[in-house]
Amino acid sequence: MPSERRLLRARPLGSWLLGPGDEGADRLWLRVQILLTVTQIIANLVGTVLVTLLLALVLPGRAVLTNDLAWLNFIAVPIFVLIALVAGSIVGSALTRGALRWFLEGRDAARKERIATLRLPWKLTLISAVLWIIGTALFTVLYGLVDSELIAKVLLTSLMAGIVVCANSYLLSEFALRPIAARALAASPPSRAIGVGITMRSLLIWLLAGIPVAGMMTVALFAVVRQNVSADELAVSVLVLGGVGLGAGLSLMLMNTRAMVAPIRSVTAALAKVQRGDLDAEVLVFDGTELGLLQTGFNRMVDDVRERERLRDLFGRHVGEDVAKAAMTRSIELGGEVRDVAVLFIDVVGSTTIAAEQPPEEVVKLLNRFFAVVVAEVHEHGGFVNKFEGDAVLAIFGAPEDMDDAAGCALRAARTMTARLLDEVPEVEAGVGVSAGRAVAGNVGAESRFEYTVIGDPVNEAARLSEHAKGVKGCVVGSIRAVEAASSDEAERWREVDEVELRGRREPTRIAVPVT
Repeated sequence: MPSERRLLRARPLGSWLLGPGDEGADRLWLRVQILLTVTQIIANLVGTVLVTLLLALVLPGRAVLTNDLAWLNFIAVPIFVLIALVAGSIVGSALTRGALRWFLEGRDAARKERIATLRLPWKLTLISAVLWIIGTALFTVLYGLVDSELIAKVLLTSLMAGIVVCANSYLLSEFALRPIAARALAASPPSRAIGVGITMRSLLIWLLAGIPVAGMMTVALFAVVRQNVSADELAVSVLVLGGVGLGAGLSLMLMNTRAMVAPIRSVTAALAKVQRGDLDAEVLVFDGTELGLLQTGFNRMVDDVRERERLRDLFGRHVGEDVAKAAMTRSIELGGEVRDVAVLFIDVVGSTTIAAEQPPEEVVKLLNRFFAVVVAEVHEHGGFVNKFEGDAVLAIFGAPEDMDDAAGCALRAARTMTARLLDEVPEVEAGVGVSAGRAVAGNVGAESRFEYTVIGDPVNEAARLSEHAKGVKGCVVGSIRAVEAASSDEAERWREVDEVELRGRREPTRIAVPVT
């Protein structure tokens, strides 16, 4: 499996002959020109050889390799084949340059140019078809003038070979033009199938596979009508035509299958990347048929996934990962529920002075360093930052998800946080207050705009404790209520030091500080 993925990465267009998919325009144009020329010549030469074998050695009837036909066999036919190959190459090259003018000019293809590019294999095939029709008509007449018995034989073999050549020409030219098709579709992927679709390709393969069968039926008809065909001639004809049918059918089926499998494999390889978490995966769209729509659909799907992940990441950064997960898995409703929570509030000492003495950008950098430590420690101990209030932070433990020892985690976060701040951000001094108790946690606001927050006495107490902590050695204070709710191993790290009256509270609050 890993080796297959490496292979797919190395061959984004489905074959090493087509290059890496991102090579320079000049090199790509040379590659495509060579592939088009070579494949078209091979397709037509195969057809010529097929006609020669069928006429000379396979089909029963009047012999072709005779002295009276030597000028046709060894002069006229080679000259026409050479002229046809040269003419086809010239016309095909001109047609190709006209359709791919946008590529040669180094710009994106317009809609009409994109359609013309995807239909270019069909037009190149039409050139081969016209040349074979001309050759079939010409040599049927020429051989018929020598002997009328050769008319049906030449006509049948030329048509059979011509159809096979056209099928090969289409599939091979579509293959050779795949890198250009990818460039044409890059700016604007297909919204509907263009060119010969999967169904039509399959029907063409079926039709072509039936041509040798038609040839065998014709041979049998000759044998019945003429009644001078020997059993040996009939057997040879049937065997050779059957072999041609199997060989040509296999060749065409392989090319057609590879043409259909290449886009599917590109999607499969990209899908495997997405499953591994690589959302930058993208498929190079190079097919204008339904398979190209599949490639385009995959890219659009991944774009949507990337956008959703980006929004989810931003949402999580704004409200906290736990709140984001809860919002995405539960129904969104205004209101809340009573929960046992712990609250940590941290506020910078002398923030007004800092803002007055330093440039705004320096103040922002300093606060970001400060907040980075606070957020890291809150997350490390299972809490989430609920609010940034200027130079202060409100962190919640135990909501929206339940957690074991919320009070202990908040107290532990307060201790480690102050130690890190002293070491990493010595320019900033901050008061930290920790409280615990029952509060209402939920969505507060209006239907069109709300936020998740925690409301209750622990929040108010933590805020007041952070103010008091600014005048305490170590700048960290926790309520006895939070210490008593914490696990024993954390509670042992705190000692009660005083009972104070916090602003806005009716009853005194017993406070504790970390054991030094």
